[in-house]
Formats: sequence, C-alpha cells, structure tokens
Amino acid sequence: MIKKILQWIDKKQFEPGILGVFVNPFYSTRRCLFRNMKELGKEVKGKTLDIGCGQKPYEYLCTSSEYIGLDIDNPHHPNHKADVFYDGNVFPFKDESFDSVICNQVFEHVFNPDDFLGEINRILKDDGKLLMTVPFVWGEHEQPNDYARYTTFAMINILKKNGFTISDHRKTLNDFRLISQLLSANIYNYFYYKSTPKVILGIITILFLAPLNIFGELIAAITPKNNDLYMDQIIFAYKNSK
Repeated sequence: MIKKILQWIDKKQFEPGILGVFVNPFYSTRRCLFRNMKELGKEVKGKTLDIGCGQKPYEYLCTSSEYIGLDIDNPHHPNHKADVFYDGNVFPFKDESFDSVICNQVFEHVFNPDDFLGEINRILKDDGKLLMTVPFVWGEHEQPNDYARYTTFAMINILKKNGFTISDHRKTLNDFRLISQLLSANIYNYFYYKSTPKVILGIITILFLAPLNIFGELIAAITPKNNDLYMDQIIFAYKNSK
C-alpha cells in the first residue's frame, strides 16, 4: 500500500492532476509543462532523442518508433534512465540519424548554446522536429551548472541562426500563478536545502504550499495575463532543409 502511494506521488511530480496540488510543491509550472508536452508530444515521431532525459517523464506522450535518452552522468539525477552518456560536447551519433529531438528544461544548463544547437541540427534529418522547454523566470538550480535565462527574442534568434524555424511558441504561467509558484518553490527549497526529512516536507506541502498554489490558480482565472513575464517557453521547431 505504501509503495503504491509513493509511486503515485512520484508520478504526480511530472503529471500533476487536480490532486497533485497536495503533493507537488511545483504544481502550477509542472501542470502547464505537462499539458503542453501532452499536446505537442503527438508531433514527436520516428526515432527520437531526448537530450538531458533524466527520468524520461514525457516519453509516453510521444508517438516515437524509437526513443533514446541522452544525458551527462550527474549526481543530481541518480534515478536517470539514460540509454547513452556523453561528455556534454559532441553527441555520440551519426549525422541525420534522428527524426525528432526533445530538450526539456536543459538549455539553461548549456554554456555554449550555439555548439549545442549545432549538434542538434547535425543529428536531425531535414525537416526533423525539435520540442524544447526553456525557463525564463526561475531560481538558480543544479548549481553551479546553471548559466542562462532566455527571452522570447533570444530564443527566436538563436534558433534561426542555427538552422531552425519555429512553428509553435508558447508561454506558461504568464499570470498570477507565476507569483504563487515562485513563493511556493522558495518556501519548499528553503526547507529542502536544510535537509528537512521527506515526511516534514510532505506536511509542509499539504498544509501550506497546496493552499498557496490553489489560491494562485483561482486568482489567475480572474486576472489579466502578462506576456512579458512568464515561467517557461514551450517551443516547437523544425530543421530547415538544405
């Protein structure tokens, strides 16, 4: 019974339905990411490379015929499900060997973005698809390997420069939920970095952070959006034909 509960909690960290608000301190941002990945994941087909795959949380949302996870062996991700590891520079794959690429919350950890996108371009076939999620407003994380935050215009230009055309560009939490989510994350991380026991973190999430996130969701429903201030960018692009 306890094992099933823990499995349910783990699932709700990336797929937070309504009840997920009580166990996921990052409820609002993860719920928006999940909804967008569920919708756009249908367009991720053929042989797919998931760069910085971690636990491959969105693999089942894609219609890939083959799904390969690529990652750096990282102590912050002890439960990763990578199929291939690399040095963070050259992808260990042949040119034009993939039909699609997923890059989820990874780009901010890349110190040489042009080289990184150049590698994605190299291993993608012509018209190959790229699905990226990139944070705009979020605290530093996985220190010291957190290097950048990108505006809308930065992403448009850097992708264009590296041979991609954006076909769909979205922003998440461009409303009051941004404030409630940042406050919730700040409170959770304060106790997390104090090595607070998981049971106590769970109680804090249920009693304090869940009401905060619910409040944010309610206020966001009746207040204006602001496309200049948001949590994440969701970008769907394709490689330009030669």
